[in-house]
Amino acid sequence: MASTILKRTSFSSSSSGIRIGGVPLRYFATKVEAGTDIVATAHNVSLQKARSWDEGVSSKFSTTPLKDIFKDKRVVIFGLPGAYTGVCSQQHVPSYKNNIDKFRAEKVDSVICVAVNDPYVMNAWAEKLQAKDAIEFYGDFDGSFHKNLGLEKDLSAALLGPRSQRWSAFVVDGKVKVLNVEENPSDFKVSGAEVILKQI
Repeated sequence: MASTILKRTSFSSSSSGIRIGGVPLRYFATKVEAGTDIVATAHNVSLQKARSWDEGVSSKFSTTPLKDIFKDKRVVIFGLPGAYTGVCSQQHVPSYKNNIDKFRAEKVDSVICVAVNDPYVMNAWAEKLQAKDAIEFYGDFDGSFHKNLGLEKDLSAALLGPRSQRWSAFVVDGKVKVLNVEENPSDFKVSGAEVILKQI
C-alpha cells in the first residue's frame, strides 16, 4: 500500500477493523498501520545514533540496524520535523522527557526520538535539552526511514526541505501497536507523551 497517511488522529483496532478517528482504514492508503512490522517494512534502513563528530569518526560512522532498536523490545518512538525547531523543542521532546518515569513503569525499554537530521545535530540538540539520559536520539539523515514508512513530509515552504510528519508510535518486537500522526507538523495534539501513555 502506498501514498499518505491520514493525520491528526490515532490508529486503533476494533471488532470491525482498524479505524482512524471513527473512519475505517480502508478509505486511506498507507504504508504503516497497527500491525505493521517496522523492521520488515524498512528492511534496508539503518539509523544513526546521536553522537559527537569525534565519536562518529572513532566508530567509523557506524549505523544502527532497525532490528537492534526494536527486536524483542517494547519501544515508544516519536518523530518530528527537525532539531531546534519551535514545537519540537518547546513541547514535543519535553513531554517525553518529563514523563520518562511513567514509561519505565509501563516496562517500556526505550523512548526514541528520530528526525531527518544528521546525528551530530541530534546530539547537540539532545544535550541542549538535557534529555539524553531519558531519551535515545537518532538521525534519519537522508529521510529513508520516514520514506519507507510513508511518514515523509515536504516542508520546503518552511525552508526545511524533505522532513517528516510529527508522529508517535508504540512498537512491540518490531510490530506497531499504536500510531498517532498529526494533521499538520506544527500541531501538537496526538503525538505527545500524555496521549501515548494512555494507549500502552
